[in-house]
Amino acid sequence: MAKTKVLIIEDDRSLSEILEYNMQKAGYDVSRAHDGRDGLNQAQVKQPDVILLDVMLPVIDGIEVCKRLRANPDTKNVLILMLTAKSEESDQLIGFSVGADDYVVKPFSIRVLLERIKALQRRKSSIPDPQVDLVSRLGVVVDRMRHRVMIHGELMDLTKSEFRLLDTLIRQPGRAFERSELIDAALGEDTLVLERTIDVHIRALRRKMEGKADVIETVRGVGYRFKENLTDGEEESSI
Repeated sequence: MAKTKVLIIEDDRSLSEILEYNMQKAGYDVSRAHDGRDGLNQAQVKQPDVILLDVMLPVIDGIEVCKRLRANPDTKNVLILMLTAKSEESDQLIGFSVGADDYVVKPFSIRVLLERIKALQRRKSSIPDPQVDLVSRLGVVVDRMRHRVMIHGELMDLTKSEFRLLDTLIRQPGRAFERSELIDAALGEDTLVLERTIDVHIRALRRKMEGKADVIETVRGVGYRFKENLTDGEEESSI
């Protein structure tokens, strides 16, 4: 079985060496880069399965690196775990908004980091039920197999977390989800983030949905739900 390929993009050479040693010991195939431009180049060439991405990088910072990785068809699905000394809530929200899968604040335990990587891999390897790959409701179509969302025939550009969030809501219309439940569904049970993170994702999702933003309803004191009532001329289907 091929080893999982991990790319460490970290300008602190002593930390990157420690990470490389421990991850190789854990059975990973590890590469290192020490600035954002080199990291992007190596990601393109080596096609890693997981990227550990520092935020405060020279040449090109980690946020911009994450954006470019998600915009590139060759790297858009790589698992990205951001590493940073920043602990402000706003920094975490920015990281998730550009497509990071998880976020770890320095200093951190190597053992915890390895568990977080395993959790990300478990989420990615989960296979959806082929009987419910596609759901259409109120003009919104979520297609798991192709990992895309259409609104009245127009393709939406969503992050992975936004896609998972919408997919969770649309499959149980009318059900009020608590923010903690949506964190588990959209980001993973092993992800440690503030509940407000979901509010950020919802705002971003509604903004992209434009005229269909009202299908995601706020439930005061609870969280969110997908609109239950169908309007005239609209149909619901599940394939």
